[in-house]
Amino acid sequence: MREKKKVLRDKSVLLGVTGGAAAYKAVDVIRRLREEGASVTVIMTEAAKKFITPLTLEIASQNRVYSDLFSDPMAHIILPARADIMVIAPATANTIAKFSKGIADNLLSTCLLSFMGKIVIAPSMNWRMYENPIVQENLTYLLSRGVIQVGPERGSLACGEEGIGRMSEASEIIETIRSALSPKDLVKEKIIVTAGPTREYLDPIRFISNRSSGKMGYAITRAALRRSAEVTLISGPSLLSQPRGVKFISVETAVDMFDAVNQELPSSTVLVMSAAVSDFMPAEKAEEKIDKSEELLLRLRQTPDIISEIGKREDRPFIIGFAAETGSKIERARKKLKEKNMDMIILNDVTKAGSGFDVDTNSVVILDREKEISLPLLSKDSVAEAILDRLVQLRA
Repeated sequence: MREKKKVLRDKSVLLGVTGGAAAYKAVDVIRRLREEGASVTVIMTEAAKKFITPLTLEIASQNRVYSDLFSDPMAHIILPARADIMVIAPATANTIAKFSKGIADNLLSTCLLSFMGKIVIAPSMNWRMYENPIVQENLTYLLSRGVIQVGPERGSLACGEEGIGRMSEASEIIETIRSALSPKDLVKEKIIVTAGPTREYLDPIRFISNRSSGKMGYAITRAALRRSAEVTLISGPSLLSQPRGVKFISVETAVDMFDAVNQELPSSTVLVMSAAVSDFMPAEKAEEKIDKSEELLLRLRQTPDIISEIGKREDRPFIIGFAAETGSKIERARKKLKEKNMDMIILNDVTKAGSGFDVDTNSVVILDREKEISLPLLSKDSVAEAILDRLVQLRA
């Protein structure tokens, strides 16, 4: 069974739902928070009840929903005191204005003023309202006071118009909450992460590749961004969405990836080679499509060994490599660690159920020159956090 993700496990989220058409999306935000192990307490404004019922949010959160300032006279003190973070989703122009001016005329606005921790707002409104200079001034002030904004997005709005003002999707809001609650222990690091497969072309149509989806590398990228690292993601072909806040470089072949790594290396402190770089490439690439025949013989040659080449340099960064093996070959991984002059290597047995390519979980062994850490089957997000935890320890 997959474990709950590390960052939000056992965290208490105080969620404010205000009177906007996107109020129904709060159900998905609550569901995802609870899936990750967080507890959620909801405060609704009276206007929010026009769009979604308190009962719906009570069922979703499995907690009492609060809305009246006077039925529980101390709620505006007790609820914020119990919370690790406050999230307003959707955040209307009205609530944003109240908060920026210190107005406390309902339970949500009084809780906002008494809460001492991180606050995340997800604005949602018509594009004309969002672009109004007064709304922008209010948002600018809140951001200057440490409030964290996620979205809004540009697209089709509830009124039928197109423009900026649509509330961010639940996945983006959850990622912003994760980031707000993550330690900022990589603030001085500039990290290169490689991810996904490479393609080595036989002709303009056909290529040799592998099953890598890029999920592990993208998880490491997101985790490093949460912890305030500056991250460059060099990715082979992948169907995954590009993480926000990252410098993204798309490549195809092993040579492309090597060139991109070399270009970024001078300003980087850490290299995480999680990409499944092809070991072989065709000795020759046909300029035109190879005709179909009963038999085709291919001559292959080795691709550049990126880690080995970087490991030889005197000014090399901290190097983390990956070893995808068929079997738990610890000694083979240790040999690679030494011969390629890496600082850490992550061994995973791709034959294990739920581990390896194109799945959301992984079971790995983290090896370095001092220690060996065996992890059970975890989400790739949690594996990424464990890898970065060890990086922080070794870099201390």
